[in-house]
Amino acid sequence: MTQQRPRSIDELLQIVARLRARDGGCPWDQEQTFATIAPYTIEEAYEVADAIERGDSAQLCDELGDLLFQVVFHARMAQEAGQFEFADVVAAICDKMTRRHPHVFGDERVASSADQSRAWEEHKKRERTTGEATSALDGLRLGCQR
Repeated sequence: MTQQRPRSIDELLQIVARLRARDGGCPWDQEQTFATIAPYTIEEAYEVADAIERGDSAQLCDELGDLLFQVVFHARMAQEAGQFEFADVVAAICDKMTRRHPHVFGDERVASSADQSRAWEEHKKRERTTGEATSALDGLRLGCQR
């Protein structure tokens, strides 16, 4: 049987809404909270990293889908709680990426990847001091530059 290619993010949003629906949804999905789902989110991130390390692009595609599902699931729970929606998550990351890449989306210039890494850290430092970005992991190196 030939599998259809994924259709759209809108369909994934609808699937998660249906899973969480009080009428006709999945009891397990309905019971989940940010705290109960967080370990699965971390697990999926590790599985993405593992697929990359093994050079398994088919598995990477599958694991990225699982990680995206986690993001959509969290956003759905936030929407149900009146906190924010998936579109807000998208807007936030778009704003952050354009803000942290003024050499691409603005007039600044960088000469190298090393210069960009330094500029990235400076942007993050300014955001922390202005209260724009906070994380329990701020200041820790987790094996990546970003």
